[in-house]
Amino acid sequence: MKKIAIALFVIATALSFILLDAQSTSSKQLKKDKQKLEREIKNTQELLNQTRKNKNASLEQIAVLRKQISNREDMVVALTDEITRLEDEMALNEKLSKSLDRKLAYMKDDYARVVYNAYKNRKLTNKITFIFSADNFSHMYQRAKYYRAFAKNVKSQVETIEATQKEIEKKKIEIQEIKEAKSAIMSKEEANLANLEKAKREKDKLAASLKTKEKELSAQIKQKQQQQKKLDAAIQAAIQKEIAAANAKKAKSNKGKNTSTGKSGGNTSKPVITMTPEEQKLSNTFAGNQGRLPWPVTKCSKLRGFGTYPHPDVPSVQIQNNGIDLLTEAGAPVRAVYQGEVVSVMDISGTKVVIIKHGEYMTVYQNLATITVKKGQNVTSKQNIGTVAKNNDTGTYILHFALLKMQTYLNPSSWLAQ
Repeated sequence: MKKIAIALFVIATALSFILLDAQSTSSKQLKKDKQKLEREIKNTQELLNQTRKNKNASLEQIAVLRKQISNREDMVVALTDEITRLEDEMALNEKLSKSLDRKLAYMKDDYARVVYNAYKNRKLTNKITFIFSADNFSHMYQRAKYYRAFAKNVKSQVETIEATQKEIEKKKIEIQEIKEAKSAIMSKEEANLANLEKAKREKDKLAASLKTKEKELSAQIKQKQQQQKKLDAAIQAAIQKEIAAANAKKAKSNKGKNTSTGKSGGNTSKPVITMTPEEQKLSNTFAGNQGRLPWPVTKCSKLRGFGTYPHPDVPSVQIQNNGIDLLTEAGAPVRAVYQGEVVSVMDISGTKVVIIKHGEYMTVYQNLATITVKKGQNVTSKQNIGTVAKNNDTGTYILHFALLKMQTYLNPSSWLAQ
């Protein structure tokens, strides 16, 4: 029966270690997610402190608060998941520790019985007498072999008992460490919840103050929307001009060859880019990096997303955003999200813009204070191309980033690394 019990213990122990290994993998992912949230919360807090310095940055401030609240709510979930994981790990370790205790008890019983029987029969089993009293040499060899196996087995039992005792002590230490880790995480969760409530109260107070000047804000937002539409039109015109010029140049250099540029779906306003094999390869690799592209600024908070939707704080105004708006810090460097060619450097009504071509894809970096690249220059991924400009009305630094395939705007958020 004891052999069966030990066999069952071995199976249970193996399963426990498999579960612990699975939990370890899950733990690493949870830790990675939590660290990312902690970085985002820290960055957002710094940007929030920046917006508080200027009373005219109320819309930016409430947008950052909304992002901060979202991050802290995600952190609550992450911390709760980690506490649950630690509780599961501790329960499994305690179960394994109890199993080791039982195994140790079985082995001690067996060892005690072996020692007792050996002592009780010491006269009958005197090694030398027992071996030399054999009938023949073959029996003598078998008896010597038996003694060696017996001694080896006893030594093995002692070593196994010692190893099991060490494993039990190790599990006790691990359980204590898990308890301490759980306590620390619970303290962190309490602090996070307190900061979450504080951010919600600040947001509600700011939202109430914005409500009193909704008409004024509505006029400001509509004016900015009109300015952005003009910029978008100028950017589209620049892209179309670049496509036409590039196609014409290629057609001239390949005169006599079949290099028709064609039109996109019969729409004469959207010419198709004629690409060389190298450009096609670049376009394909760019597309293959969807969801993995680096952010154009390293420390930022997304204020406004892509698409058409009511303004979250002034719902009477409809927002149409062909890109995303990223609040960042003063003097923040802007970097290319992928290798490509600078096809346009513009200054439209005092707003500096850089457009980079990646095969049939284009990335647009708008609202730059300085530009460190020039038209026709090849750039690498993460290469600095300038710095973000200051908004004189709000005192904030916001980069408008857009992504197009040909002349169709795509949602940059689904292309940038998450």
